[in-house]
Amino acid sequence: MSQSTPILLAFIGGIFLAMHGGFNAQLSEQLKSPLLTSLVAYIVSTLIAFLAIAVHTRHFPSFYQLKDVPYYLWFSGALFSVAGIGLYYYTIPKLGISTMISIGLFGQILFSVIAGHFGWFGLPTEPIAYKKVFGVLTLILGIILIKNT
Repeated sequence: MSQSTPILLAFIGGIFLAMHGGFNAQLSEQLKSPLLTSLVAYIVSTLIAFLAIAVHTRHFPSFYQLKDVPYYLWFSGALFSVAGIGLYYYTIPKLGISTMISIGLFGQILFSVIAGHFGWFGLPTEPIAYKKVFGVLTLILGIILIKNT
């Protein structure tokens, strides 16, 4: 598979995340609670995921495979997801969607550059290079331009 398909899918995923942030920020304003909005979003997401699994999954993991999963993997991703998404819903109405998404993206990129350099989470190492540093600095300039226009 060429890199063009995953790149296009990542781009579409980014659009979807910005759209979900916009819609759920509105819901958060209506419900007066980013945390309640997160709960609603996750319940509906769970129902959609169940439907997708019912349609597309042919083989489920065995009990022994499930038992071998480290305990912290069952909750750590969800914990950071709820916190991060709740913060999105809270900050989008205060900062605007373009500013919030660009600052949030900066946090993701900065953390991923550091985590990739050290190979955190058992992922392949990606050493920090001058090009990456330049990219991060350019992103900071982009955020400043987005915020101040």
